[in-house]
Amino acid sequence: MKRRAFLKVVGGVVGSCALGAKRGFGAVEGSAKERAEKVEGLARRVLGRTKEKVSIVGFPGLALVHYDQQRCTAGIRDAFDKGVNYFDVAPAYGDAEIKMGVGLQGIDRSKIFLACKTKMRDKEGARKELEQSLSRLKTDHFDLYQMHAIFTPDEVRKALGPGGAVETFLKAKEEGKVRYFGFSAHTTKGAIAAMKGFRFDTVVFAINFIEFFQMGFGKAVLELANEQGMGVLAMKPMCGGAWPKGAENTRQCWYRPLEDAGEIDLALRFSLSQQGVAVGIPPSYLDLLDKAIQVGKAYHPISDGEVRKLRESAKTRESLFRSEEEKVACGWVPDMPIYPPDVWRINPDSPHECGPFVTAVEKGGSGVSV
Repeated sequence: MKRRAFLKVVGGVVGSCALGAKRGFGAVEGSAKERAEKVEGLARRVLGRTKEKVSIVGFPGLALVHYDQQRCTAGIRDAFDKGVNYFDVAPAYGDAEIKMGVGLQGIDRSKIFLACKTKMRDKEGARKELEQSLSRLKTDHFDLYQMHAIFTPDEVRKALGPGGAVETFLKAKEEGKVRYFGFSAHTTKGAIAAMKGFRFDTVVFAINFIEFFQMGFGKAVLELANEQGMGVLAMKPMCGGAWPKGAENTRQCWYRPLEDAGEIDLALRFSLSQQGVAVGIPPSYLDLLDKAIQVGKAYHPISDGEVRKLRESAKTRESLFRSEEEKVACGWVPDMPIYPPDVWRINPDSPHECGPFVTAVEKGGSGVSV
């Protein structure tokens, strides 16, 4: 695909609205009733058309792989006691399901909104993971069950069947094992294909200031989700971009989490200020979860001045999702595991036929993709 054709494709995907449009920032103030609805000082929002009320900071189940069971249980109980009721986990997260299943024991199940995922796209594979996850988490149902890490429209076609994972989803709902359906995606084309192909209740997508200002990543997904009444769960809201070349990976994490309290405050509030976003999922470490909860309890919408500050900061950081976004926009069909990501991360120094992705942000313009 030639560069001009590529830009046309991507431009259609990310949308034509200028970044930083006023209606996007600070739009999630909510009604007086919503603002007043807090548990242990942490606000709760309505998760799209599900009408369920979830904490604006979610528990990142992947965090549990870093600690022993005692610390995991303590972390789960502490988050719950601080008002967190949205708990997220997946089979792809090592032994996190097992640890979470133990840690949730003794907590009233009706007070937990439990979300799980499957990366299986076929009916049988999804059923196997669903039953395994229910057993590991010691529960008889999931409040939200999701397709995990969609990259391409082809994955969506497989999942929709015949013989796809969605058949398991629908059957599980009949059986009372699943209440709502959702998906997470790592590319715009993958997310849009899922949203147009099936009536999912929620979408997990990267709503991050770096990706937003560098290439409009997340904008098209937010717009369509709001049109459809879907609940949006923001992943990577506290991501500081890819690790710079030569930088020490102090967290042994595939991206660079923000550590500074001031940066965390701005970045997380930016994501939570986007229309339709109900929950922000912090990086997978319990200490960073604590920092996110602190920001959540003091939450107020992002200001224009703070947006300008984040826009400038984004210029100095490396996008985490650009490579996959470009490749999938060009029609590349990856065959890649979700973890570890270094297996499938594209070498940014390697040329590819589509050429680099260019936005007006990089040219000093308004941020509309060109």
